[in-house]
Amino acid sequence: MTAQRETVQVEHDLFRAVYDSPAALPGRHRWTTPESDVRRLEKLLGMPARSIGAPLWVSGDEPDCPKCGRRVTWFDIVSSALSGLHDKAMIATVILGERKYVNTEIPAAIAGVRCADCHTAIDGLRSFKCHNWAYAFEALEAVRERMAGVPAPTSTD
Repeated sequence: MTAQRETVQVEHDLFRAVYDSPAALPGRHRWTTPESDVRRLEKLLGMPARSIGAPLWVSGDEPDCPKCGRRVTWFDIVSSALSGLHDKAMIATVILGERKYVNTEIPAAIAGVRCADCHTAIDGLRSFKCHNWAYAFEALEAVRERMAGVPAPTSTD
């Protein structure tokens, strides 16, 4: 095990065997991002509405913001990550893509996450994952094009 966080691509079978189950998430609590925050996340990323259809899991020692009490979700993680760490296209690829990624590290809190509503630092958040088996590569490309401002094709039928 490494002492530093590293994200590595893994084969589909390994991902499912080790990381697919929510029970595999570290921390005392495991929860999913509510529908309202999934829709906020799509808007934040510039994705077409209803692009994300799979559960977005989060785990940690405490599920709620210590200041405002709002449930911490993928929206908080992504909005924090967009502040110089990752770009929108990369995050969309991770959420909707066929490739599976895992983080390797000594179990510790995820650094740099802030509540999207009150900006309080979130400590004790341990993991986040999605497992969206429904998206094909072509669907991901269509979402990327829409995010880049390419108009959706119109039917000629």
